[in-house]
Amino acid sequence: MILPFSKMHGLGNDYVYVNCLEQKIEHPNELSKFISHRHFGIGSDGLVLICPSDRADFQMRMFNADGSEGNMCGNAIRCVGKYVYDHQLTQKTQLDIDTKSGIKHLDLTIENKKAVFASVDMGKADFNSKHIPVKTPYPEFISQPMLVHGEVYLITCVSMGNPHGVIFCNDVDHIALEEIGPLFENHEKFPDRINTEFVQVIDKKTLKMRVWERGSGETFACGTGACASVAAAVINGYCNADEEVTVHLKGGDLKITYQKDQTVIMKGPATHVFDGVIEVDV
Repeated sequence: MILPFSKMHGLGNDYVYVNCLEQKIEHPNELSKFISHRHFGIGSDGLVLICPSDRADFQMRMFNADGSEGNMCGNAIRCVGKYVYDHQLTQKTQLDIDTKSGIKHLDLTIENKKAVFASVDMGKADFNSKHIPVKTPYPEFISQPMLVHGEVYLITCVSMGNPHGVIFCNDVDHIALEEIGPLFENHEKFPDRINTEFVQVIDKKTLKMRVWERGSGETFACGTGACASVAAAVINGYCNADEEVTVHLKGGDLKITYQKDQTVIMKGPATHVFDGVIEVDV
């Protein structure tokens, strides 16, 4: 099959985007593994399918580089908004996108007839241990000690439609993420695995973050992870509710606001890299 695609990224968190409004992908899990390979495929953090929805403007399905389907991706959903606007699939600048973690509302910023930026209502941060999920007797898992690789880490767990564990540290640049990331991701406390954020507090309105994403490893940016980090920072007293926080990631900055009602607003860019076609047999 000859498959048209677009390569796009949000702050370096790159995915291959396929228009599924008029075609069907039979085996998206296998396709994601194939195209994500950075030597034998296109090279990406995963695959995003843009599909029709009977309850929103469009549906987003996202698959990690290991073929597992994710519930939500904050960087990818901004790129979905850019894709449908730039490809003239809609003229709307306010969109509802259907995801596995619910319908998310996007507000697009247009420059020179192209969408370049998006504000996304990411829904409410959920600290309920059962919803994340975390195997624990505590109703919430906030700043709780975990022994990993012989070291005790204080971790705060939160769901942004997908599971996150946030660890505050003094120096994110020297975390051995390739070594300890998989140990958190596959820890027995997390039956659905977990995305792990290591966060350095610069000041009340600035965080620096590195992320190990389940199914993809370290990525340049994680939108839901940035949201989870700010939510955890507010809960732990490092930042204030209702104040915009800049999160520095390897690929650039996101602006995150954790509101007093636990709703999280994310603002960031969406970038088109190139279009192409690839022959696939999956």
